[in-house]
Amino acid sequence: MGEIIGGSNVESAQLRPHSLCRARCGVDAISQGKRKIKKIAVVADTEELTPPCGVCRQIIWEFGGDIPSSSPTSTARFETVQMKDLLPRAFDTKFLK
Repeated sequence: MGEIIGGSNVESAQLRPHSLCRARCGVDAISQGKRKIKKIAVVADTEELTPPCGVCRQIIWEFGGDIPSSSPTSTARFETVQMKDLLPRAFDTKFLK
């Protein structure tokens, strides 16, 4: 099976680009010796589905590839989509030759 690694928004007074989104914080698991992300969930205390932002989508793709991304809400709505649908024509290491 796998291990659940948590992450949360880390805001600063300057906001973006100096803040860290929750998905990128969760991807910090790579620095903890994990090698592959298998699934990601972006949970928000809102009624709206909240997918990962663009920067997070790129990082998730690089360390997970076409994995499922789930977006549960505070009102029990739930959606899971593949990363290829959130980041079509993704840039990754195959372009770095």
